[in-house]
Amino acid sequence: MASVVFYFQVHQPVRLRHYTVFDKSNRYFDDHKNASICRKVANKCYLPANRLILDLIRKYDGRFKVAYSVTGTLLEQLEHFSPEVLSTFHALAQTGCVEFLAETYYHSLSFIYSRDEFVQQVEKHCRTMEKLFNYKPKVFRNTELIFNNELAHQIESMGRFNAILCEGADHILGYRSPNYVYKPKGCEKLKLLMKNYALSDDIAFRFSNRGWAEWPLTSEKFAHWVNQVNGNGYVVNLFMDYETFGEHQWADTGIFDFMRHLPEQILNHPDNSFMTPSEAAANFDAVGEIDIPHLISWADTERDLSAWLGNAMQSNAIHELYRLEKKIRSMDDKKLMDDWRKLQTSDHFYYMCTKYFADGDVHKYFNPYDSPYDSYINFMNVLNNMHIRCGDKVDVEGERIEGLKSKVKATKSETLC
Repeated sequence: MASVVFYFQVHQPVRLRHYTVFDKSNRYFDDHKNASICRKVANKCYLPANRLILDLIRKYDGRFKVAYSVTGTLLEQLEHFSPEVLSTFHALAQTGCVEFLAETYYHSLSFIYSRDEFVQQVEKHCRTMEKLFNYKPKVFRNTELIFNNELAHQIESMGRFNAILCEGADHILGYRSPNYVYKPKGCEKLKLLMKNYALSDDIAFRFSNRGWAEWPLTSEKFAHWVNQVNGNGYVVNLFMDYETFGEHQWADTGIFDFMRHLPEQILNHPDNSFMTPSEAAANFDAVGEIDIPHLISWADTERDLSAWLGNAMQSNAIHELYRLEKKIRSMDDKKLMDDWRKLQTSDHFYYMCTKYFADGDVHKYFNPYDSPYDSYINFMNVLNNMHIRCGDKVDVEGERIEGLKSKVKATKSETLC
């Protein structure tokens, strides 16, 4: 059999406004831009995609199932700027065919820098899922599928999850297939579901590429590829950004029509089905143990953390951010804590990425700044103000600017090398 496991990441960051070195305001975020982008993506993706998924669940009488991980930063924006999207998620939750996964509330890299903060964000996200959708998450996915053995142990120790998601990276799997259920090394009960990146990326990235040998991708063709898994695996884990539908792949590419017909084509094979991640973990035994000692992600060709931590600017920005944690916790200021946590969102560091070649095109396309250097300087200007709010004595302005310039210079030198 081949059980298709659809998981969609649904996320938008809270974007910073243009914040100059002379700015003294505690208002860091661009409400106008955030509202505009949220409503645009809601109309192009979230609303039509949610309605389509709801129609498919009803049409196939519960045989079609999907899972979502919706970040807290997006949920807050939907509540303010597009509440209609929340109502469609509520309708999906009530079908019993949709699973909501847990992740860090602020889509952060907190696991790497602060385990206390990481656990608090995961617990906050779980409480939000229960409050909004009456659903207690049983499966965890970390920001950008960042994973290693240590993360799995941390998640298992929390006692609330039965499975965790991970990238099916070739250098990890070797001869093995992502189409089976595994266990993370050293875990007793936690199951591991690994992304079939080839089939996932056929939809998420290659669907509208007219230079691709398999273009156009039809639901019949894709179902045939899924059918080939029968006898060579149990699950086909299709993990992707939800913005694939209507935003990354525009409606005129046929992406919605493809999704509309896909369940029928998949279910035409008598051994095929759709499952949620928790169902896959419960229905299939682990066939082996996966050892991932070093951190991996689902980003770029390297499947590492270089998209967020690959240069001197990124490293400096995130280290300075988490260096404030102890001071911020001591302040007992809810607004300050919320601002600090929103600055943890991984997108802020992604915007500082200077990678070129194939990956560079992606990084530049999604970067709202004129350059990653502008992103870094803007972020550090905000962080400088946060230091002032914490009562820290900051360097005189000239020295601080020279410090920023040195990180930019170091990063440009790294890039040229």
